[in-house]
Amino acid sequence: MSSVHRACVDVAAHFRGLVARLLGDSVLIYFGYEEAQEHDPERAVRAGLELIGAISNLALPGALHPHVGIATGVLMVGISAGPPDAFAATGQALNIALRLQSAAPSDSVLITGRTRELVGDFFDYQEMEPLVLADDAAPVAVWRVTGENTNAGRFEALRRTGMLELVGRRQEMDVLRRCWSRALAGAGQVVLVVGEAGIGKSRLIAEFADERNAERYESLKYFGSPHQTDASLYAVIGELQRAAGFRRADTPSERLAKLTALLAGPANTAGQQVMLIADLLSLAVDDRHAGPQLTPQERKERTLAALLARIEQLAARQPMLVLVEDAHWLDPTSVEFFSLLVELIPKLPVMMLLTARPEFVPPWPVYAHVTCVTLGRLAREDASLLVERVVGGKPLPEAVMSQILSQTDGIPLFIEELTKTLLESQILREGPDRYEMIGPYPSQAIPKTLQGSLLARLDRLGPAKEVAQIGAVIGREFTHELLSAVYPSSEDRLQGAIRELIASELVFRRGTPANALYSFKHALVQDAAYATLLREQRRVLHARIAEALETQFAEIAENRPEVLARHCTEAGEIAKAAGLWGKAGLQSLTRWALRRPRPN
Repeated sequence: MSSVHRACVDVAAHFRGLVARLLGDSVLIYFGYEEAQEHDPERAVRAGLELIGAISNLALPGALHPHVGIATGVLMVGISAGPPDAFAATGQALNIALRLQSAAPSDSVLITGRTRELVGDFFDYQEMEPLVLADDAAPVAVWRVTGENTNAGRFEALRRTGMLELVGRRQEMDVLRRCWSRALAGAGQVVLVVGEAGIGKSRLIAEFADERNAERYESLKYFGSPHQTDASLYAVIGELQRAAGFRRADTPSERLAKLTALLAGPANTAGQQVMLIADLLSLAVDDRHAGPQLTPQERKERTLAALLARIEQLAARQPMLVLVEDAHWLDPTSVEFFSLLVELIPKLPVMMLLTARPEFVPPWPVYAHVTCVTLGRLAREDASLLVERVVGGKPLPEAVMSQILSQTDGIPLFIEELTKTLLESQILREGPDRYEMIGPYPSQAIPKTLQGSLLARLDRLGPAKEVAQIGAVIGREFTHELLSAVYPSSEDRLQGAIRELIASELVFRRGTPANALYSFKHALVQDAAYATLLREQRRVLHARIAEALETQFAEIAENRPEVLARHCTEAGEIAKAAGLWGKAGLQSLTRWALRRPRPN
């Protein structure tokens, strides 16, 4: 049992999960606590598959058959009455995961439909009988994970429906087309597409690749992975395995035969290429391909040279498009390989197209054949057009459209996901020619597909997260004066936390620190920070903000009573809030802030 527990702890640690309970033959692992990661559901599924393999490989007297259940949802975690470091969680997702674990066949991973939606096509699945939790509750969709799908990149795996028509990227597409024309003429080009998460980097690349469907060219695809940032040449190995057509059921000899066929070339080089690349893929070679003993450094240099030679051989036959997705997650050796390719490309009819987030700093110098394309947010007109395409052309109520545009700030992924979330909610009803609003707009409409990434960014803030939470309670914008009046610690600690918050680029600052005005980069970030507070924490913060406004910011309380009224309402001070709302209504009336009814 100790061997099994050690294996579980090791696998959980590798995928950044937290072992919450080791009791007999039962193990409970949390993903997203104590710190959320950007792809926690995917990490959990990968950990489940890894656990089955790890336990099966243990040298134990009898065969063990793991049963894994995975569910995704919001849990409330608190300190338990046990040891000082003990904690307990409660929530429906925990109950469902336990039920799935009991229902799972031997050596199997069962996941809920929600988890299946969040992990997309990174894995292969088999649909199972729905899980009935209670007579009065709807059955829970259940899927069995049968293995990993290695043929899809992150964009393809998570694209749940067909792509909408590209919006607002005409200039960027023109740049890619011009670079492709130069590459076809023999002057190789490198294009780095940079932008924050959700801005549409992969969508732009997919549109460009679709345009090339009618053309004859060779295509190589490399994918960086957030789970393999330290795995040497992970992206390169993945491309080779896909190109060779490896399957899970292949024997080592079958894989070696496929690799040999893939690398078929001039007799004087093919053998050495096979030897080096087979070693990279952990395949044993026979005496025909065995080479001299090499130091690790010599082996790396010759392997990279063999990989480059393969690209040169392919480019000699026809033009090439080399796609490198998520370069910010590449391991150092992969970065070294692609840097060597950047040096080689001007001599080849090759276009190398990379996508990366702003934190990626390319190590190669500035070359004439290298172009950087930075994607910005969509203009309001383009953002409105994207919403219209998501809803199929039927107009949304003006209030809903305005909220979507203000909350998503021109980020295409945010626009699509928030619009879909609202369509699936109970606030809209589809009519014959337009949507009608039949319920109140939700106070925190955070799409479940974005919740994990938003929480991960907040959790990375450390102590600065508390400042983000207080700011979220104040509003989308908040002043340094009010923040300082509410913050429970010293001004020095506040200044340090604010510096971290600004460095994260989740919050922007205007003005000097003492008189600064802060604003959240996205309204959805504010909503996510607000949602991390428990109800009592929110109530206390709203009460402290209301007190500070009354005692230290009398001009706001007098001239903008609706601001104070909102905080009193959320603090539960209903009698005071009612009077303030009445005062705010009278001010609106006297200032002609009400809309006039339209004449019939």
